[in-house]
Order: sequence, then C-alpha cells, then structure tokens
Amino acid sequence: MSAAIDLLKAIRTGRLQEVRALLDAGTAVEIDDGRGEPGLPLGVACFMGHVDIVRELISRGARVNTADNAQLTSPLSMAVRGRRTEVVKALIELGAEVPPDMATGLSDQEMLIARWRGRHYGATSSSGAGESNDERPVFEEIEMIRCYGTDTSVLDADLIRAARDMDNKK
Repeated sequence: MSAAIDLLKAIRTGRLQEVRALLDAGTAVEIDDGRGEPGLPLGVACFMGHVDIVRELISRGARVNTADNAQLTSPLSMAVRGRRTEVVKALIELGAEVPPDMATGLSDQEMLIARWRGRHYGATSSSGAGESNDERPVFEEIEMIRCYGTDTSVLDADLIRAARDMDNKK
C-alpha cells in the first residue's frame, strides 16, 4: 500500500500518532484529490471532525485557505458540511478566511472568540500556518469537583470584551 493511502486511512480513523509517524517518514501533507486539487488529507480530517489531526496537518504545511473558501472541497466547507463546529473554530483560529455569506454553524459570539484566539494564539501568517506546539500558550487544567452552579459568565464577558476591542482597533 502507498504511504498516501495509509495517511488517508489513519486520518479517517482518527489515529493521530499514526498520522504523525507517516508525516515524519516523509509522506506528503498535500495529496491531490481525484480532480487534481491539493488538500485531500486536510479536507478528510475536517469532514470527519478530527480537530487534533487538523491542527497537526496545518502545522506541517497543509493550506488552511484555498483560492475560494466557499468552494465545496475547501477545508472550511468540508468542516461545515460535516457539521463539525469545533473544526470550524480551529480553522478560524488557524487563519481560515470565512466568506461573508457562509453559514458556519457558529454564533456571532463564537466567531468573534475564534478570530480573537487566532490573532493571539493561532495563525502567524496569511498562509494559515499555525504556531508550533512549543510556541502555544500553556493552559493549566483544573479539575473541579462539585462545582454545580458555578457562574462563568464573568470570564465569558471578559473574553468577548477583549475580542470586540480587538475588532474595533482594526
């Protein structure tokens, strides 16, 4: 079997470690689809909803944007068609340009936050390449037991305010 087919199988089944191993072995991150368009691995990962694999492919050089992101085979369109809102958020964070009339399945607030996160933590260039794992901020995971009724609206409001301030400074 070819390495490209093995990569696509690993992506379809969500096996991140196998995807990494194949890419480390030299498998191309950009494989053409049946019509000669590059980006088949990223499109499959987006449609299947494998956010970690999407991030890995983009960090390895897969293009997050196509000439027309409304095109049915663009990574963003594939995530929307698969109803994978977490992937849509990740793509926006990593620099995907959303066409003005595209229904992404995200609320205005979610779009605003994804763009803000992308400007601060995700995309580093217009090509859509994300930061390496070493440059991403480290977040402490806190396990809270019996926190029923905890009000997190203040935290949400602060994040939304920061995102709006960022948009107003454009």
